[in-house]
Amino acid sequence: MILPIVGYGDPVLRKVGIDVTKDYPNLNETIDNMYNTMYNACGVGLAAPQVGLAIRLFIVDTEPFSDSDDISKEEAEQLKGFKRTFINAKMLKEEGEEWGFNEGCLSIPDVREDVYRNEKITIEYFDEDFNKKTEVFDGLIARVIQHEYDHIEGILFTDKISSLKKQLIKKKLQNIMEGKARPDYRMKFIAKKR
Repeated sequence: MILPIVGYGDPVLRKVGIDVTKDYPNLNETIDNMYNTMYNACGVGLAAPQVGLAIRLFIVDTEPFSDSDDISKEEAEQLKGFKRTFINAKMLKEEGEEWGFNEGCLSIPDVREDVYRNEKITIEYFDEDFNKKTEVFDGLIARVIQHEYDHIEGILFTDKISSLKKQLIKKKLQNIMEGKARPDYRMKFIAKKR
């Protein structure tokens, strides 16, 4: 099932997610719905708060980035085969040079800004079968994971840009909160809830 994506301004996007237990109701169905929703919106990642659930769950599929002309053949291959579900993720380390990349977010349509993040991460998480893993990622894969991880911590990419850039996008953010954004996927806006 394709779920509506929660728009900027909704309080759920600012909540720190709670841990998911093995007996969380309909967990597999929730994960399937999140993948369907992400693919429908042409995203590369989606976190549970973006579909209204304040839990520590996010998904990533970086294949769309594998077509980019700006990356090496080796990185394209890594991106093509990278699809993961992260449950109860805990960032252990963010290291290396900070580098900028133009990020967007399905909850903040039509807003893109350069965000600086560390190039390498170490993260601990459970997969969809509740197998515990600790892995190291770098490059675009690390960036997508960092972006989605921020969501389960109540952080948005717009929190990581300069005050000047925030001023420049203020009207766009206001329009999203008022339900005036028109992406080509289903959204749920805070103004429509009142």
